[in-house]
Amino acid sequence: MQSASKLARHRGGGGGGCGGSSGPSSSSASSSGVTAAAASSSVAAGSRSRQRHQQQQQQPNAYIWSKLESLLERLQNEDSGVTVRTVKSFMSCQPSCFTGAELCAWLLSNTDADDAQEACHVASMLAAHGYIIPVEGTALAVRNDSSYYRFQTPYLWPSRSPERLDNADYAVYLCKRTLLNKQRLELANYEAENLARLQRMLSHKWELIYLQAEAEAKVDRKQDRLERMVLESQERGFWLLHRPPPGAVVANEVDMRKLCRSKRPVKAANRSASFPIPSGRLSPIESCEPAVRADKLRQALSRSRVKVSKAAESVLAYYQQYSEFDAFIGGGLPDQCQNPWVSDSAEFWESDKRMRDIPGRRVKRWAFSIHELLRDPAGRQEFEKWLVKEVSGENLAFWEACQQLRRLPIGQVAREVQRIYDTFLGPDATEPVNVAGPVAEAVRRRMEGPPDRFAFEVAEEHIFQLMKVDSYNRFLRSDYYKDLLAGCKKKSKKRFPSDVRRNLLAGSETNDSGGAGGGGNGGERL
Repeated sequence: MQSASKLARHRGGGGGGCGGSSGPSSSSASSSGVTAAAASSSVAAGSRSRQRHQQQQQQPNAYIWSKLESLLERLQNEDSGVTVRTVKSFMSCQPSCFTGAELCAWLLSNTDADDAQEACHVASMLAAHGYIIPVEGTALAVRNDSSYYRFQTPYLWPSRSPERLDNADYAVYLCKRTLLNKQRLELANYEAENLARLQRMLSHKWELIYLQAEAEAKVDRKQDRLERMVLESQERGFWLLHRPPPGAVVANEVDMRKLCRSKRPVKAANRSASFPIPSGRLSPIESCEPAVRADKLRQALSRSRVKVSKAAESVLAYYQQYSEFDAFIGGGLPDQCQNPWVSDSAEFWESDKRMRDIPGRRVKRWAFSIHELLRDPAGRQEFEKWLVKEVSGENLAFWEACQQLRRLPIGQVAREVQRIYDTFLGPDATEPVNVAGPVAEAVRRRMEGPPDRFAFEVAEEHIFQLMKVDSYNRFLRSDYYKDLLAGCKKKSKKRFPSDVRRNLLAGSETNDSGGAGGGGNGGERL
């Protein structure tokens, strides 16, 4: 077990020499054997170093780690970096630290950060990946204030840490903190739970873990006080990154699907070795015969594609259409209504849920498309009333029943399918819908098999197209919709909102009851 405290103290394996010769009479064979052993050990060390470097390059976060470490080298430069100092106060002393405001100011003046907020975001990225640790607290983030931070030792950087940390090392760290018995090293609640869980999990070697924790605690007690504070802080920051508190965001968490996909071996192209293989990815058209290649290219010419200019025009048209009704960009806000995106008021959202006193902006949006109309519960209700007047309300009822069928539990699907068929499509249907002959035949064939959620999919699409092409357009041109739109405008100008009107009515009823109980005085007031 190689715990983080050992790495933090930079304990190397400095040992003695390999006593090869015993005097001037030592043979040349002995010296050559020592030389060969040294050469083989250096080769083995070099191969291990290359293997470790390759493993680091395969990490999903290797690219961002390299960028952050290059920035960290500039930050730690003695001449042009952040000033690291020992801060002394009346009762405490913080060695080797700097403030978050100093770090953000350096990033703002020495990087391409546009403002202080972006500089604080870059500093928080350094902290989230474990390169900067807070002196106090457990949040791996940087605040642009006078709170203190310090650099993590390079031996504990995430790029140099093993991919999988041993639970025994974490157990040694927690056990050592309990042995040191200091107030600043007290275990948090989640750490105490982790220690109890690890003690049950590693019960077969807990004595060895305890002995190692005691040995490390003795070494820590012999160190200088300021140096010990720095090492304890760096070790705590290391485990905050790799064993974070519950609910914390882990920046170096690996998506296993991406990791497996990146380590998957690349299959070689199925080509003869005599054929020259070009560099880069091979196109499937290049390996085809000339006639097949010409056919594939001809099909590619006929394939419809969307130009970037056309896509930009569509996005711009969509923005212009919805900008009037989108509170996120400042549109669609009624008078004396706060923007819900910049305030805690939910009045704007509540107005979109009301079924009475519908705002005019909601009625206007119904004219965008039938999807907007049916998405709004009030719009669907008004559309249903108009369809009933037009003697075609069964179309919307059938479409709603098909939509509800897709969300039913599997045990109720068969009964609901039979009910929909008997109500709308059967020979003795009580509310028959007008579908074409091929559509009715397709539904009948589906009913002969086992019932499922999509038994009426063809009829549902047919009825929806009828409503979209015919009923919806007639609804927008009808006097019913125009009266709704005009009524909303009149309400917004002349009538009180429903809640204000309700309060006024309640007040008037109270006055009337008081007048009736007052006898003649009430009559005189009237």
